[in-house]
Amino acid sequence: MRRLRSPRFPSACIAVIAILGACFGTVSSVRAGHALPDTIAQRVAACTGCHGREGRAAPDGFHPRIAGKPAAYLHQQLLHFRDGRRRHVAMAHLLAHLDDGYLAEIAEHFATLEIPYPAPRPPTTTATTLARGRGLVIDGDATREIPPCAACHGERFTGVAPAVPGLLGLPRDYLNAQLGGWKNGLRKATSPDCMATIASRLSPQDIEAVSAWLSSQPVPAGGKAATTFSAKPPMACGSIASVTHRVSP
Repeated sequence: MRRLRSPRFPSACIAVIAILGACFGTVSSVRAGHALPDTIAQRVAACTGCHGREGRAAPDGFHPRIAGKPAAYLHQQLLHFRDGRRRHVAMAHLLAHLDDGYLAEIAEHFATLEIPYPAPRPPTTTATTLARGRGLVIDGDATREIPPCAACHGERFTGVAPAVPGLLGLPRDYLNAQLGGWKNGLRKATSPDCMATIASRLSPQDIEAVSAWLSSQPVPAGGKAATTFSAKPPMACGSIASVTHRVSP
């Protein structure tokens, strides 16, 4: 598979890694002249500096788990970061010199990792807020044309392969930031951007409630994404437009 420059991260990316404090061991080994195994796991060690060991998620609440996410979803997000549809300076620098094929290889690597999910942290909000979040996630709000999350993200909220991510096992702060980013236009996806449309109809209190409820739920055993939708998605969505809407009988 064609890659730009070197089979490992290009020198510009190594500099960013060093600045961020990620993978000091890898950088030191390269400088000391030690040979490193040329594997995809070694090459993506930079990712684990922020996303946690093997992509399990970092404890800071802002860097999400990437292990086990659907491959097409991870690939889309890498492209969005590289091409400016999602804004994150460090991610943009790390991906700037990597081509589409290599980003697909990175996505496939993390998608294949099957690592147990930790138990969720106890909620720190009120029972009223949690009930509000549960209602929006499971039932939506027809009066505001807000579909339930399960309509696209699967009945168990573990996603639908190959392009729809799961919503469980993610930190509350991360969920808050992403929904807020869509609502404020800081995060964009392929048009028609269904998440931007939905987020525009959510109030800040709705976002807090949805994030609190989702982050308090355990991940079902295995945490694997579904392979079919239970019904046709309720609205047009560019992120899954190129994927056949496989609907279970």
